[in-house]
Amino acid sequence: MDNAEASIASAPLPTRATSRRRNNVVFQLWRFIALNVRMASMILKGDH
Repeated sequence: MDNAEASIASAPLPTRATSRRRNNVVFQLWRFIALNVRMASMILKGDH
């Protein structure tokens, strides 16, 4: 158990900009739309 706790304690923390992007609703909505468009284009292409 100590090994897991040490691993978690030594994990890198996100930068301030990364934290802001993760909590920004507009940015997350944009990423959600982009992901859905990408999946839809793969499905419509039919090369899967």
